[in-house]
Amino acid sequence: MIELMFKIVAVGVITVVLAALLRKYTSELSLLLVLSAGVLMLLLISDALMLVLGFFQELAQLVGIEEELLEPIAKTVALSVLTRMTVELCRGAGEPGVGAFVEICATILSICVLMPLLRAITVLMGEILR
Repeated sequence: MIELMFKIVAVGVITVVLAALLRKYTSELSLLLVLSAGVLMLLLISDALMLVLGFFQELAQLVGIEEELLEPIAKTVALSVLTRMTVELCRGAGEPGVGAFVEICATILSICVLMPLLRAITVLMGEILR
């Protein structure tokens, strides 16, 4: 994992230097470079992501939790990561207002994704209180 992090850091540092140089001449290419580097970094960690997902599935089986209850949590984490990346790209492009709208939309979508989990908790609490 350390070697993988060194690769990610290398991509990040090279991207920052090249983006700074490109920004002087064309900010659009600089933004595309940053976006491409972000995609490359995500591809680099795809195996690690699968490892984490496998761990959560294994944990759910050990504890006896239905996967339907873990799915909203995984989706919310994915929404959070995507939101963070998008907001930072918007800020880097000089459009923080767009980033703020992305954050608001992601908050509402996260609540929607978590609704099945909230319903299950409510039902469980109702059964315990009876």
